[in-house]
Amino acid sequence: MAVLSPNRPVLQILGMTAFRRQSYNCNESAIKKWKRFHSWSPVDLTKKITIKDVAREAGCGIATASRVLNKSGPASAEVRERVESAARDLGFSFSAIGRALQGGRSMTIGCLIPSLTNPVFAEAVQGVQEALLGTGYQLLISSSSYDRDADNKAIMTLLAKEVDGLIVTMVAPERSEALKRAHQLGVPVSLMFHDVIEGFYTTHVDNFEAAREVARRFYDLGHKNTAFVSLRFSTSDRSRNRYAGFHAGCRECGLPNPELIELGETAANTPEVLAEILASFEVLTAVFASNDFLAIAVQNAMRLMGKSVPRDLSVVGFDGIRIGRLLDVPLATIETAPEAMGRQAAMTILDLMQGKDVVQTPPLPFHFRAGATLARPRMESRDDDQVAPWPPSVPSIKT
Repeated sequence: MAVLSPNRPVLQILGMTAFRRQSYNCNESAIKKWKRFHSWSPVDLTKKITIKDVAREAGCGIATASRVLNKSGPASAEVRERVESAARDLGFSFSAIGRALQGGRSMTIGCLIPSLTNPVFAEAVQGVQEALLGTGYQLLISSSSYDRDADNKAIMTLLAKEVDGLIVTMVAPERSEALKRAHQLGVPVSLMFHDVIEGFYTTHVDNFEAAREVARRFYDLGHKNTAFVSLRFSTSDRSRNRYAGFHAGCRECGLPNPELIELGETAANTPEVLAEILASFEVLTAVFASNDFLAIAVQNAMRLMGKSVPRDLSVVGFDGIRIGRLLDVPLATIETAPEAMGRQAAMTILDLMQGKDVVQTPPLPFHFRAGATLARPRMESRDDDQVAPWPPSVPSIKT
């Protein structure tokens, strides 16, 4: 066992960290404090220093030590100095979690998003985190891959961790049993990206109106044969509302109803499959994709078919992800502000958790980014004045 001497430098002995690794004479008072607390027995390195230890070292009651360290009550200057000195000597600090739990809070907020790979959701989470800076709240993030069951399991897990609030983008929140449970527990919920749903507060853009704008852009350039390409159409209220707005816009402009092309995961992620699907719609001149990832997938599929965008097909996306600007042919799209959406959703949940009066915020702004994937249709006429279908340049992959 190491022995202390007033005339030798004190190093980190048995976990003691109150002294620097410097050579200087220890005063007798410091040595007595250390000897009194440890009783010259080996230090238990697993022992957690508590406020009770601080109070004993300072020679005062636990309540007094708590008032001093919390700065929550009166204490003489001499007592305050003893308590603060004891806390420093012992390396004591209050646990933020412990303080929170005393007030019935965990100081955590659960955040559920469909995907961690889609930059739209990543940017929204960044906005949430920016809004929470300085509030003391930590964000617990979960993703569900657009799966209803995974949504509910993730929310139940977050509730089990006693989060103080939830920020959510999910399948059909109005039918979620997990969100009903959150309501029963008094855990407030703030939605992101969803259009207004009765019983919830949401931060969103007007998907319907934004999609109508796309229809008007197609009409202005002379497009007639259009399509809406979607992934998970049946489970995404955003996608359905975008199609509804696009359909309404086409009708208002006197255009034929747009084709609805609902893709599965395989088609969306396999250019050969998507190319074959697009080739089956022979007279399309313009496609509106429900998000930018799908719009980029359509561009890749057209390239595989030996065709180009926008000469053979105009393509418009939705979201305005940054990578869309960096493509060889920059993407035309509805540009939104995901970070602003995240910040607004975070402010809403903070207000709800504080019991403030909250009103539904208006939709966030959007704008049409022209890009270079939108142009007038190139009409190729046959002898019978009908539009020539696309040649079957993509070999069939059916088995």
